[in-house]
Amino acid sequence: MGEDLLTNGALAPDVDRERFFRQPMVYGGSVVAVVPAVVWPVTVAPGRGEAGVRPSAALSSEQSGVRHVSSLFPALRGAPAGRAALRFGDRALTYGSLASAAGALAARIGGAGAVAVWATPSLETAVAVTAALEAGVAAVPLNPRSGEKELGHILADCAPDAVLAAPGDELPDALAGLARVDVDVRDGGPLPAPRSADEDPALIVYTSGTTGPPKGAVIPRRAVAHTLDALADAWRWTGDDVLVHGLPLFHVHGLVLGVLGPLRRGGSVRHLGRFSPEGVARALDEGATMLFGVPTMYHRIAQALPADPGLARSLGGARLLVSGSAALPVHDHERITAATGRRVVERYGMTETLMNTSVRADGEPRAGTVGVPLPGVELRLVEEDGTPLAAYDGESVGEIQVRGPNLFTGYLNLPDATRAAFTPDGWFRTGDMAVRDPDGYVRIVGRKATDLIKSGGYKIGAGEIENALLEHPGVREAAVTGEPDADLGERIVAWVVPADPQAPPSAEELADHVAARLAPHKRPRRVHHLDALPRNDMGKIMKRALTA
Repeated sequence: MGEDLLTNGALAPDVDRERFFRQPMVYGGSVVAVVPAVVWPVTVAPGRGEAGVRPSAALSSEQSGVRHVSSLFPALRGAPAGRAALRFGDRALTYGSLASAAGALAARIGGAGAVAVWATPSLETAVAVTAALEAGVAAVPLNPRSGEKELGHILADCAPDAVLAAPGDELPDALAGLARVDVDVRDGGPLPAPRSADEDPALIVYTSGTTGPPKGAVIPRRAVAHTLDALADAWRWTGDDVLVHGLPLFHVHGLVLGVLGPLRRGGSVRHLGRFSPEGVARALDEGATMLFGVPTMYHRIAQALPADPGLARSLGGARLLVSGSAALPVHDHERITAATGRRVVERYGMTETLMNTSVRADGEPRAGTVGVPLPGVELRLVEEDGTPLAAYDGESVGEIQVRGPNLFTGYLNLPDATRAAFTPDGWFRTGDMAVRDPDGYVRIVGRKATDLIKSGGYKIGAGEIENALLEHPGVREAAVTGEPDADLGERIVAWVVPADPQAPPSAEELADHVAARLAPHKRPRRVHHLDALPRNDMGKIMKRALTA
C-alpha cells in the first residue's frame, strides 16, 4: 500500500493532502498519545471511496485493520549467504551468518513488547536490533554512557521485557531488574516469517532532555523504510556500496542510517569502533565507497589533510562523503574539497522525523546547505505566528515544519507533548530555523530556542555568524548565542576557541571581520575566549552550557 502514495519518488496525483483525522497511538495495548492529525497524506483512489484511505500514521495496524507486512531487510533472505554484511574491527558477519544469528535471537525474544539494547559499537548491537526488527519487537537502544538516573527514567517509561547485550558486557545496577539476554553472534536459527506491519513500532529512541527527562520517540517501521529508501534514491545507494563510519549506535545517525541502511540495501558496513582519519583512510583504501560522519569528525579530517596526502587520495576515491547531525562549517567543507576534489554532502533530520532533506548525489553540493526535501517529504517555513512564508528568497528566516511518511508516531506516554509537537493540520514543528532558496535548497541557521537572535529588529541566525568567524585564521572553533540587551533586545555573543591561545584575536578584530563578510548588525557585541567548546556525544555544541 505504501507504493500507492509514491510515483517515481513523488506524491501520486490521487493523494488528497487536505484529509486528516485524529486517532490514538497504541503501544503495548495502551493508548499513549493522540496525535492531532495524520502525519502523512492519505490517499483516496478514484471510485474506491473510504476503502482507499491510507490509515493514519498515528494508528496501530491492529486498529486500522490494514496490515502491510514485510521485512525491513529483504537481503537477509535474498542476498548470497557469503556476501559481506557487517564488520566491526576484525570481527565480521556475512548475510548468511547474520540471518542465522538474528533468527536464533528473534526466536528467543519473540512476543516481547519491547527490548532494551545495550548499544555498544559492536556486532552484538547490530545483531540485536536486526533480530528485534525481524521478530516484530520494538528495540530501545541505550547509551552506555547514560547515568543511573537517566537509565532509570527510560526503563520506567518504556518497560522493556529484557535487555540484550554482548556476553561479558558489565551492565549498570539500573538494569539489574531486567532479564538479560546475551547476544551470541555464532548462534543459528531460521528467520521468522515477516509479521509486522508498517505502523508497528520499530524503535523507541530517547531524545536529549534539554528542559526535562528524555522523551521516547516511537518510530514506526514505515518511517525507517521510507527514510532509507528515500536516501537510496537521493544518494544512488545500492548493494554494491560499502559504508564506513565510527558513529555511536544509540542515535538515528549511526544506527538507522549507519547500520540498518546498508542492510536494507543489501550492502555492507565497516564500523571503525573509534573514529580516526587514519582508520577512515584504511577502510576507503580497502574498498569502502561511502563515509558517514558528524562535523567534528570532518573537522579533524580537514585538520589532518595538509600533512597527509595519503588521506587526501583515499577520500578522493570515495563515491560519497556525507555529514549530518549538525551543520558542517563552510570552512571545513571548502578545505576538504580543495584537498580531495570531493564535496561533502549534507542532509538534515532529527529523531522524530528521521531524514527530511539532503543534497543529492547528482545535485549541486552547495556548502552550507542541507539540500532539498527528500521524495515524499513536505517542508515549509513559517513565521512565529505559524503563517507560511510568502516566498523563498534565500534570506527570510522561518521555522521548519515537515510532514510525510518519515515522521514518528508520538512521544511514548506523553500525549500532551505529542499534541503540542504538531500543528492542527499535521505538520511537525521541528524548532529548527532556516532559509530556503528559490530553487528549494535549505540552509539551517540554528535552533529556535538557542540560535535565533532578535537584535535591533533583525532576525539573525547564529549559524551564519559562526561560519564567518571560522573563516578568520585566528579562530579554531566558534559558537554564537544571544543575551538580553536593553537597547537591542538581544546582543550577539561569540564564544571562540583561538587557533593560538597565546595570541587570540581581539573582540574588535572579530566584530570587524564579521561585519565585513555579512553585515554590521550581525557583528558580535561580546567575545569570550575558551579552551574548548562543550559538546555532546555526537559532537554538537551544547549552547545551554555557555554562560558568562
